[in-house]
Amino acid sequence: QVQVVESGGGLVQPGGSLRLSCAASGSSFRTYAMGWYRQAPGKQRELVAVIRSSGSTIYADSVKGRFTISRDNAKNTVYLQMNSLEPEDTAVYYCNVKVGNYEAWGQGTQVTVSS
Repeated sequence: QVQVVESGGGLVQPGGSLRLSCAASGSSFRTYAMGWYRQAPGKQRELVAVIRSSGSTIYADSVKGRFTISRDNAKNTVYLQMNSLEPEDTAVYYCNVKVGNYEAWGQGTQVTVSS
């Protein structure tokens, strides 16, 4: 069973930046597909960004050019660098691990963009 722990959320002003981190357990981290999802109040959970084991990435249209997903396999960690944050980015951000038919979620970290 893979343990997933997010960190780095908080309160930031519009136009500001935050970096989220997600640490996943296991000796096969480099084979995991890692993703960030978010859920705003009253809305469904949505994909933000994914990075595959190959390093290829996918982004939601709403964050392209502002967010960057990356991974450090030596540290079993994936990052989400969020720049030019907007109030619409306010949500609980969840880290997701997929390997084969197995997937695991973290507990989520709150990101609030407000002046």
